[in-house]
Parts: sequence; C-alpha cells; structure tokens
Amino acid sequence: MLRCKPCRSYLFLLRRGRRVAIVELHSHSSASYDSRLKPADIVKACHDKDIAKLALTDHHSIRGALELRALAPELVIVGEEIMTTQGELLAYFVKEEVPRGLTPRAAIAQLKAQGAVISVPHPFDRWRSGAWREPDLIAILPEVDAIEVFNSRCVFKADNARALAFAQQHGKLCAVGSDAHYQLELGHAVVKMPHIPGTPAELLAGLAQAEFLCQLSSPFVHTLNMLAWTRREITRAAAKK
Repeated sequence: MLRCKPCRSYLFLLRRGRRVAIVELHSHSSASYDSRLKPADIVKACHDKDIAKLALTDHHSIRGALELRALAPELVIVGEEIMTTQGELLAYFVKEEVPRGLTPRAAIAQLKAQGAVISVPHPFDRWRSGAWREPDLIAILPEVDAIEVFNSRCVFKADNARALAFAQQHGKLCAVGSDAHYQLELGHAVVKMPHIPGTPAELLAGLAQAEFLCQLSSPFVHTLNMLAWTRREITRAAAKK
C-alpha cells in the first residue's frame, strides 16, 4: 500500500529485526537540459539525507550517471528518461543510451536487450508532454515492469492518484520518484526496501516488498523549473542568430 507522508529518510531503519534501505528512483543532474545539479552535489545530498541508492535518470543521457558512478560507484543506478512518440519511459541499469523519438516498442526493445528495468514516470500528469493516453499505455503494459504512482513534481494530486489506481487495477509493481532537478528535491519521494538493489533482479524484488515515503514539491520548485526552461530557450535563440 502506498503511504504518502512527509519523508524522514534513514539509510537503514530497523523494523522487526530487518534493515531497510532508502532508494531514490527518479532524479536528474546537469546532464539534463533543465537541471543544474552536479554529481558531486548529489553525493553530498545523498549522504546528508541518508539515501543508500540513487537512480540518476537524465533526459536521453547517461553521461551524468556515469560521472556520478565514477565518484560514488556504490551509490548510483545508471538510468535514463526517454521520450517516445507516445509518452516517456524511465529505465534503470542502462548500459547504452536510447535515443528520443522512437516508438514505445522500439525503445522498450532496446532497453530489454541490455537487461534494463522499465518504469513509466508520471503517466497521467496533465501538465507533462511525456504523459500517456491510457489506451497507449495499456498496449505496452505487458512490456514494462512498474508504474510510477507518485511523482513529487505532479501539481495535481489526482494525477498521482490515477496512476496508483491504474497500477493496482492492472497488477503492476509500484514505484515513486522525487523527479529531483535541484538538491532540495532529493528524497521527496523514496522507496524503502529490505536491501540495497545492485542488480535489476534485486530492484524488482525490492519493489515487490517496498513501502514509500512521499511528499509533493513546493511551488517554488516549479518556478525554478520555469526559469530553467526560459534560460534554455534564450540560449537556443541566441545560438540560431
């Protein structure tokens, strides 16, 4: 069951004699166009917030994740967020980048060929260009491993609630993510697992036993995001002159 409340994260929580690891499954670095978060800052934030494992899922790039892995090899899961022709996919344990603009099935085929775990981020967020039409998502549902049922950057709580209801209706594993683009966002939505996942199989097993701690990002984060988008568009316009 999804439990959403203000996040108090500890590297290991003793619960009924077993230890619990805190895992962040959706984050970005300066390798994403809309984030300024440097790998070294991520390492510090994870240490401060007791995050045992972090999936760095930059847009169409694993460069930042590889840089982070060089700094802290035990911390990072190399991931990628990929825009397909019908919506976005989130992938973990990625070995080779998958380009944007592929059909969902083509992107999934490339990810499965490298043994990646596949999730669907913020599937019904009405403000996202990467949201899914429900019939399109149902068509690929057998090929994906999990649905992100809480994203801290969703503006409307109903969009997260719809994702949770969808995952439960179709019997899919649930995941949550902070979708952190700034240091203050890391740890907003994390997974509590009985072990630190070091392989795709361990991640899937952890999700099957997971509990979640979640909170929505503040409106201030969305203001920062708008400023980042504006800066990117100005840079693009200047480059065309």
